[in-house]
Amino acid sequence: MSLIHLPSLAELPAADWDALLPDDQPFLRHAFLLTLEESGSVSEAGGWQPDHLLWREKGRLRAAIPGYRKRNSWGEYVFDHAWADACHRAGIRYYPKWLGAIPFSPVTGARLLGDGAAAAQLLAALPEALQRQRLSGAHINFTDMHADTLLQAAPEWLSRLGCQYHWHNRGYRDFQDFLDTLMSRKRKQLRKEREQVQASGFAFTWYRGHELSESQWDFVYTCYANTYAVRGQHPYLSREFFSLLAQRMPESIRVAIATLQNQPAAMAFCLVDKQTLYGRYWGCLAEFDRLHFETCFYQGMDYAIAEGLQRFDAGAQGEHKLVRGFEPQITRSWHYLSHPGLREAVDAFLQQERAGMRAWALEARDALPYRRGDHFMPTNPPV
Repeated sequence: MSLIHLPSLAELPAADWDALLPDDQPFLRHAFLLTLEESGSVSEAGGWQPDHLLWREKGRLRAAIPGYRKRNSWGEYVFDHAWADACHRAGIRYYPKWLGAIPFSPVTGARLLGDGAAAAQLLAALPEALQRQRLSGAHINFTDMHADTLLQAAPEWLSRLGCQYHWHNRGYRDFQDFLDTLMSRKRKQLRKEREQVQASGFAFTWYRGHELSESQWDFVYTCYANTYAVRGQHPYLSREFFSLLAQRMPESIRVAIATLQNQPAAMAFCLVDKQTLYGRYWGCLAEFDRLHFETCFYQGMDYAIAEGLQRFDAGAQGEHKLVRGFEPQITRSWHYLSHPGLREAVDAFLQQERAGMRAWALEARDALPYRRGDHFMPTNPPV
């Protein structure tokens, strides 16, 4: 039995990696992760050095975690900058650290891949590997229930909660059917927002990955990069990423393009599996009132209804999603910190943060627009 550090997925056949996956979520596929590497979107220079962990028994791959050595905390969406700052002030080394995650993708999914017993052995071997390689700790973000169960059984791992907002398709016939489940005032607000964009002359077309030309991908990337440029930041993904992914996983890609007077003006880039539409990136060439809501939310809801998808995950954060019917969903991450003093301090902080996060997720449900007192108001509490 052995723990192996893999510096690139190019060194492992796609069939071997994909055989460990429990479902068809696109972010975990060998093709997606390798595209991030080969497009230069993740690299040591950018603070994302690929360091995937494999567990082999008698030469057979039994378990794995997609992973990276990190020299910063950008692009993770589980924010530990305050921990790093505290370490810097105390003279404790925080970077480099090891991260089990999908780069730039705050999407809950499998992280401990393969056989459960083998994955548990991989976790047990990780602390020694961290010490040997002088890494301050390990972090595993946006875990599913399988990983949560295994990590909860290891007391040295600290649990952290977050909150996202997801829209659920409860068998709606069309968007109006969804609107009929809302309180009158909220229903009028959503309808007004959509009518305002329509009256401005915008039209929307959905494309699959193989249907887009390179000039259209140029437009998609320009819009994507603009969302970072307006904040004075560089985009995480390279232009090549989009073309490579369209070649390798066209069936998983959905892009909505908004046109105004027959000219492209905005886009939303999504991925899809059998149950869920994942809204990942959006951008526009110029600002238009309410265009963001239509492109990023309402178009995706329309698409999910038309395709019979059960859920629409429109991305991290965003309390403004609540009034549009997106329900609070608790997310989890797990943290192993080698320094005992740091671990003790973070543990105390996380106990308070978890209580606050659970309270907020319950409180946030009061902002949902669904009618009260009948079956239209979702009653399932957040996990």
